[in-house]
Amino acid sequence: MSALICGSMAYDTIMVFPDHFKKHILPEQIHILSVSFLVPEMRRELGGCAGNIAYTLKLLGSEPLIMATVGKDFDLYATWLDQQAIRRDYITEQEGFTGQCFITTDLDDNQITAFHPGAMGMSYVNTVAMVKEPFQIGIVSPDGKQGMQEHARQLAAAKVPFIFDPGQGMPMFSGEELLELVELASYLTLNDYEAEMLSKATGLSIAQLATKVEALIVTLGAQGAQIYANGVCHQIPAVPATAVVDPTGCGDAFRAGLLHGLLQGWDWPTTGRLASLLGSIKIAHQGGQNHKFTRVELAEQYQTAFGQVLPA
Repeated sequence: MSALICGSMAYDTIMVFPDHFKKHILPEQIHILSVSFLVPEMRRELGGCAGNIAYTLKLLGSEPLIMATVGKDFDLYATWLDQQAIRRDYITEQEGFTGQCFITTDLDDNQITAFHPGAMGMSYVNTVAMVKEPFQIGIVSPDGKQGMQEHARQLAAAKVPFIFDPGQGMPMFSGEELLELVELASYLTLNDYEAEMLSKATGLSIAQLATKVEALIVTLGAQGAQIYANGVCHQIPAVPATAVVDPTGCGDAFRAGLLHGLLQGWDWPTTGRLASLLGSIKIAHQGGQNHKFTRVELAEQYQTAFGQVLPA
């Protein structure tokens, strides 16, 4: 069971600010903002939405097919993907750098991110027609703007159901452009902040947006998630993490759970609970691709968290 994952591949430079941003940002002076954060802890991780989603999806036993553009500095990442048996057939190399993400996280797990797209801006050179093998579902996650638009249109034209996951790419689009992508998609996933942004940009309420897709998934951090489908709002509980180490990539792990559940044909409560558990597992590890689990371990954790059996 394969999923086409359209999105960014990036090197993440992750820094930890051992304090709270809110103590150092003066709301009344926001118009002349000039702040500097001392970050004694720094590391480099492999990331990007497509890479992170593919990593967790592979752990789950589904087959991720990444479609992305990368730069001349991709060798390190390519070696890692090969070690994880994640295919690179539809990753194409372009001039310049692979995407570079610089993330600073404070003690409240708030994040300030700067992203250099690099080769990601050429994502439109890849097309769904390049994929000569069957796949059952797709996801359009943050990527180059033109690439996101064209991949959504191509998936819709091919009648392949897909998740639209605008994420941090949302500010690139006008309200009209966002609405087009929502209406092309089968499913829409957002965090609570992004949901408010999308609602403001399109002029539609969350309830109205939910009518545009088969399901609208809104993650709520420590409060779990809500899945609006078939006129019902499913409340998905959060899973307490064994440790809160790094929120980077939690949303991507959650989306891998959504894709896996959809590939398996599970109902939304089951799919949402798996996704919630995966976010909890991820947050206990640094970076987006350092968590590990076996099928047996995952089933045990699912049983403990929800008192239910994870379907085979």
